[in-house]
Parts: sequence; C-alpha cells; structure tokens
Amino acid sequence: MPLLCRPLLAAARSEAARGLVESVPGLVGRYVAGADVADALEVAAGLVEAGMAVTVDVLGEDTRDRSAAEAASLEYLTLLDRIRARDLTRDVEVSVKLSALGLGLRDGTGPRVALEHARRICRAAHNAGTTVTVDMEDHTTTEATLDLVRELRQDFPATGVAVQSQLLRTERDCRALAMPGSRVRLCKGAYDAPAAIAHRRRVDVDRAFLRCLRILLEGGATPMIASHDPTILGICEVLVDRYGLRPGEYEFQMLHGVRTDEQRRLAETGETMRVYLPYGEQWYGYLMRRLAERPQNLALLARSLVSHR
Repeated sequence: MPLLCRPLLAAARSEAARGLVESVPGLVGRYVAGADVADALEVAAGLVEAGMAVTVDVLGEDTRDRSAAEAASLEYLTLLDRIRARDLTRDVEVSVKLSALGLGLRDGTGPRVALEHARRICRAAHNAGTTVTVDMEDHTTTEATLDLVRELRQDFPATGVAVQSQLLRTERDCRALAMPGSRVRLCKGAYDAPAAIAHRRRVDVDRAFLRCLRILLEGGATPMIASHDPTILGICEVLVDRYGLRPGEYEFQMLHGVRTDEQRRLAETGETMRVYLPYGEQWYGYLMRRLAERPQNLALLARSLVSHR
C-alpha cells in the first residue's frame, strides 16, 4: 500500500478530519452537489443552463446489506422522477454502481439482487426518457459488472458501461463492446490494481486509453471520453474528427469541479460535455477513498483547487 494511503484511509474514519475538510470554504460543494436529491437537481439544472450535459451519481458503494441496497435503488427512482419533473431528461442521465445495489452481498445472491435493482432503475430511466451508465469499480468486480450489463442491454440496449484503460483486459473488453449503439465510458481508472493485471506506468495507461478509443471508434460504438488530461483530450479530438464522428455520436465527460474552464470550452465549441455529478450523505468517505486508491488524485485535487476561479 502506498505511503499516502494509510493516513488517507484513517482520515476517512475520523470525524475530526471530516470537520477540517468541511471547514474549508467551498471545498465540499466544489466536488459534490450536496446531501440530497434537491441539491443535486439544482446543480444539474445550472449546468444544463450553462450548456452541459450531466450524469448524476448517488454516492454509496460496497453495500453488504439488503435494506441498504433497496434504499439506494429507491433513491435512484426518486432521482429519475425528479429529473423528469424538472424536464431535464434530454440532458441529464444517471450513473450507477452495482456494488451499491447489492452486488457484494455475502450470501451469494449479490448478482441477482443487483440485477433486479438495476433493471428497475433502467426501466424508470427508459420511461422518463433518459439513460443509465453503469460505473466500473474495483478490478475484482469487472467480470460481474460486464456480465450484468450484458443482461441489462437485452431489455435496455442504451445502457452505458464504464471501462478502465489501466486494466490489461480492457482492450479485449472494448472489442466485445465495440458495436453500433454501444455506449462506453472510457476512463483511465481510479482504483489501484496489481501489476499482474494492470498497467503501472502512466504512459502505458495513456497509450492503452488511445488504443481502446480506436477500437471503439472502429467498431461504431458511442465513446464517452472521460479524461481531464489535456494531451489525451487533444488527441481524442483529432481521432473523432478523423473517424468522421459528429457531436452527439461521442461525448466528453469530466468530474464536477475539475477543469471547469475546459468543460466550458468544449461545450462552447459545440461538443457534448457531460459532467459527472455525485451527491449524497456519503460524500466524505467517497472523497477520501478516491484519494487513497490512487494518491495521484491528490495532485489532481490540488491542481483543480489552484485553478478554480
């Protein structure tokens, strides 16, 4: 475990540390929409007004309790109902972590329970006129996540899925996903993974990202390019133009509060720029775990704070 991980994980369990983070003016609201659905919809509506698209994530993961999985599912149904009531479905979708829906239940029923909840959410999204993207999590859940997405796509073919270029398997996964109508969020990956199954050098992760993008483009998929890296973004803009894609046939995605100037630039040039917008009571543990999983994220956080205007 990298040296920075232990203190960050310890801080995630410390109420004193949470109080310190909350005391920094504007820090939490910079990255998290708020504690409840009303907060999230206000921020989402403002982003849409500014020309952005949005994907909303209800914070929470690694649920080991059936009642908590049910509560997460119901929260998504409420969120989708509110998105429809605010007439935001053209621009706002939702992102779902299967572990929040019970994928990891210890009694062995996790995949079935998570699939039932995910189907309910996908049905509600379809009825509301929007879509769902399934997040990718720790590498131990990759196979199960892709299996469940294949099941979901039988009834809800617009269901998107995230893949992580840091994993050695992802080029193969992209070949299986590269088909017309297949919505694939391509990111580098924020979870630590062992060298036996993952690229460890940044340059190798970047090269794999671009190879995966080419695979998706050649197969006619709809790539959702999730990166904050200026070099990667510049190359991606060239690639989608070379393959003849128009805005709407692909999109860019970035985290809420990170490189907001670049988000505005992309939106102003006519690109689909979708902001990943998390909300919920579990914001603190979520933030600290993200930093602990890959300490490089700490530098990203620091740079984004410095550049915030």
